[in-house]
Amino acid sequence: MRVLGVDPGLTRCGVGVVEGVAGRPLTMIGVGVVRTPADADLGHRLVAVEQGIEQWLDEHRPQYVAVERVFSQHNVRTVMGTAQASAVAILCASRRGIPVALHTPSEVKAAVTGSGRADKAQVGAMVTRLLRLDAPPKPADAADALALAICHIWRAPAQNRLRQAAALHAAHPSRAVRVPPAPKGRTS
Repeated sequence: MRVLGVDPGLTRCGVGVVEGVAGRPLTMIGVGVVRTPADADLGHRLVAVEQGIEQWLDEHRPQYVAVERVFSQHNVRTVMGTAQASAVAILCASRRGIPVALHTPSEVKAAVTGSGRADKAQVGAMVTRLLRLDAPPKPADAADALALAICHIWRAPAQNRLRQAAALHAAHPSRAVRVPPAPKGRTS
């Protein structure tokens, strides 16, 4: 499985491609950052992000794209820029028919480090170890993009099984496993 991870941002949009399957060593295919000037017009910045992501899709041909799910932050301007860059990444992948998965920051941290509260240094250190790199990718946005790709590779098999089970249940509700009610306790 080849996954393009996207850590969305308007100034720095981290991108990283990882290849592998759950339970086996993973390989980094590429890592980088799509940058836009902070003083540029919003439309031009979004076009630059689109062009950068399109180049990564052309060059690396991922089977999946994993994007960080935007969550509420204290700074509305920051969350808006993140959401806009996220939408561009989703659009680019969807236009090509590439499945997109959204992962929250805590899901990614938990998958890569074992703790949903890990800091950026811990994520970078584990990405370095898991991909057998000489040093953590810089800036942190690049390491975060690789962490997103790793998270998706590790979580996708379980998520697919859950989706298949839900689809089977929806198609054949009579086949659903019925859990008997718990025995009633004695009252004193």
